[in-house]
Amino acid sequence: MFVPKLYRSEDMDVMREIIKENSFALLISSVDKIRATHSMMMLNESDPENSYIETHISRANPQAKSLKNGDEVLCDFLGAHTYISSSWYDHINVSTWNYEAVQIYGKVELMNHDELYTHLEKLTSKYEKFQQCPMMVKDMGQEFVEKEMKGAFGIKVIPTEIFIKQKLSQNRKESDFNNIISHLEQSDAQAQKIAEKMKLIKK
Repeated sequence: MFVPKLYRSEDMDVMREIIKENSFALLISSVDKIRATHSMMMLNESDPENSYIETHISRANPQAKSLKNGDEVLCDFLGAHTYISSSWYDHINVSTWNYEAVQIYGKVELMNHDELYTHLEKLTSKYEKFQQCPMMVKDMGQEFVEKEMKGAFGIKVIPTEIFIKQKLSQNRKESDFNNIISHLEQSDAQAQKIAEKMKLIKK
């Protein structure tokens, strides 16, 4: 991901928020050929000094068949994003897109049985706890869970490089910047979220 200095962030809280709210992300590898799989990802910060991404994909997926310990992968998270019309400027210019994104390069560490089980427990709990009748892993029966786990390929991604990008019209003068916010606030939820992000960086 190309990240000009103007749009670069070093704020780990921004990274955490983007990953938490946009955890269905792309796992990209190029071991034998370029492969990409959308998968549910979580940031494991049990050891804050050595945090990592955890995810799983189908064991039948060709990407799973090619990955081994030490391989490099890329986890690609796209946060809030929206169109920016050039009609919102007080001069002729090009339209663009405002967005937030995180890309994490890292080394693969394959999960063992217990790590995969814990990962699936946490992932299920994250989304089931909001359901009217939550179905947790412990409620599914050990035999059923063990059988289903045979089809899952658990991966830990140990970060080697982290890129955080916030492209939020920082290159615009104040009057255009404020006008963009005004238009976004009258649009859909994604646009309104970008407007809120723009207000935060303005402070």
